[in-house]
Amino acid sequence: MDKDHSQHNTEAEAIIINNVEEYGCHLALIEPDNYLPGFVYTIGLYKNYRHPEVICFGLNTNVMAGILNHVRDIAKDGSAVVPNVLYPGYLQGYQVQFIEVDKAFYPNYLGYASWFYDYSHDYPVFQLVWPDKQQLFPWDEAFNPAWKFKQPLLDRDIGFKFYEEKNMGVYTTKQVFEGQPILYVYHNEDGDWQFHTSDHPDITDSLLVCLEEITKLDPSINEIYHLQYGWSAWRSSVDENWQYAESADEEVIN
Repeated sequence: MDKDHSQHNTEAEAIIINNVEEYGCHLALIEPDNYLPGFVYTIGLYKNYRHPEVICFGLNTNVMAGILNHVRDIAKDGSAVVPNVLYPGYLQGYQVQFIEVDKAFYPNYLGYASWFYDYSHDYPVFQLVWPDKQQLFPWDEAFNPAWKFKQPLLDRDIGFKFYEEKNMGVYTTKQVFEGQPILYVYHNEDGDWQFHTSDHPDITDSLLVCLEEITKLDPSINEIYHLQYGWSAWRSSVDENWQYAESADEEVIN
């Protein structure tokens, strides 16, 4: 960890501790990028009120902050939300629901909360899920398809963390299915994914397969679910951490 990043973490951690003590909780904000939606989550509700922390995705930042402060007020008054119940009063004109977040997602979305609770993951988290304009939820068949990936559902599909359909076609090569490790990943500006064993694969070896096939073949690929459009990731072996950078071009297979 470089000096600037270490200093940023130290400052952020001090702010979290102060806010939890002064306001009852801290709201951690992750801004949206060119691929993933933004989200906000609480830190401190469980410590102060024994209420699950709450995370919310995909809405305006101020709206999400207002919703989570409302949860804080309810928890402070000694009440609690429960999963799978329709709640009015959180989002004007709409009812919302809460689902229980699977701990498999904690490292992906709740970094500072896990730090606050000593990385034990021994704290509950609910996700606030909002409906579309027809009052349908993401698990309903007719839910607005344009909004499907604005809020991932963190109570399911722990083996597939990408923000696309499982049957989405992605590019790879036959070497991946012959057992060679995936070491280079490209997320093109147009949304295409490429998964390769080398940085210069032979186009004659190319295959078009479902994204889920890749995650089943190598579950560690889920670690780079967040790779932005126009970025690439690489590692020297399956035992090493991924490195990331904005791609200079969109080469390889098209």
